[in-house]
Amino acid sequence: MKTTEELIVASQKGDMSSFEELLILYQDRVYTHCLHLTGNAQDAQDLAQDVFIQAFRKINSFRGDADFGTWLHRIAVNLWINQFRKNNKLSVVSYDEPVSTGDGEMTRELITTEDSPQELVEASERAFIVQSALAKLPEEFKVVIVLRDLEGYRYEEIAEMVSCSLGTVKSRINRGRKLLRKLLLEENIQSIL
Repeated sequence: MKTTEELIVASQKGDMSSFEELLILYQDRVYTHCLHLTGNAQDAQDLAQDVFIQAFRKINSFRGDADFGTWLHRIAVNLWINQFRKNNKLSVVSYDEPVSTGDGEMTRELITTEDSPQELVEASERAFIVQSALAKLPEEFKVVIVLRDLEGYRYEEIAEMVSCSLGTVKSRINRGRKLLRKLLLEENIQSIL
């Protein structure tokens, strides 16, 4: 089995099977990242597909300065920002809507836990409120918060991915968290009324 570096070099030489192996290695991470950015499965699938198409086209520009996964995530962020600006729309996912799969549609199901049904409903409602508030953030705040708080990237990695200075990233995260907190407080107040 080839290493990631060997797969990248072979892909840069036009070896399609090596690129397919890279796709298999990174598809779950890229999809999860895209899901955090877009907020719904269909848009995440579309974005992930666009990421790999772009990566295939630009594989020769990968210099190895960063991790290959980081490079793919940067492509995802850039594509998402471009799509966001182009469409300037936000979408919200309903937990009641079925998920489209290759085999048709399937309902969303909760994982069985030790929590009571009421706790599960409350957790689901909280997740929906957070996702809704996150969707309302300006793109420059949402991207850095998703990368830091949901994906766990270091500040330096985020700065590289979004092509900003370290200070700008820290400032955006701080301002974004404050705005998110404000939106969450407003959501809670409105849900109580």
